[in-house]
Formats: sequence, C-alpha cells, structure tokens
Amino acid sequence: MAQYRLKNYGTGRRKKSVARVRLIPGTGRITINKRDIDDYFGLATLKFIVRQPLVLTKTEGDFDVICRVHGGGTTGQAGAIRHGISRALVNADPDYRPALKKAGFMTRDPRMKERKKYGLKKARKAPQFSKR
Repeated sequence: MAQYRLKNYGTGRRKKSVARVRLIPGTGRITINKRDIDDYFGLATLKFIVRQPLVLTKTEGDFDVICRVHGGGTTGQAGAIRHGISRALVNADPDYRPALKKAGFMTRDPRMKERKKYGLKKARKAPQFSKR
C-alpha cells in the first residue's frame, strides 16, 4: 500500500448539494451522514456514482470515506460526494489528478435550476394563451 497522509479532505458540490468528505486509511467503508452507503442510497446507480473515483484509482480497499452531505436530492448528493472524494484523493496523492480529470470527476458541474420569472408559472412555462 502506498504512503498516504493521515486525513484527506475534499468538498464536493452539485446542484444544491454540498458534501464534506474525509478520507482516512482503512478498509473501504463508506459512511454518509453517520449511515452506511447501503442504508443511505437505495438505488445501485447512486452507489456506483459514489464509488467511481475509488474504482478508477484502484483505492477501493485503501480508504474509509466519512461524508457529511446536505441540500438537494439524492442524485445531486451522490454527484457532490463523487466530486468531494475526487478532490480528497488528489489531496492524498497528486498522481491521481490526470486520471480523475480525464474522467470528468474534478470538474464542478455548473448546471443549476433556473429561477422562476414573474408572469410565468415556472422558469419558462407560460400560462395558456387564449385569443379572447
């Protein structure tokens, strides 16, 4: 096993979600808001999204992931955790950066919900038009 720093931190963001991630050398347990990943996320795709950076860098069993996440929905939270894990891995070992960057895990996804405009029902949906 390679030499890593004792604690590695990373902050990930996606839509309205913010995740504070801590990587500690360990056995590969992932804890989100003091709950196991299997309890927190029901869908297998969300668990897959969270584990992607660890699988890519082949560090699945090297680190325990402790994460606090708030805001947004489950998909946004999974994306925020992935972003945070990627940043923490680069903090642990800068050699992981090119692979994570190429996979797109280091880039903060800028897409956000568009604000509602006055006179409209939603951001773009207008009331039904009537000639009379």
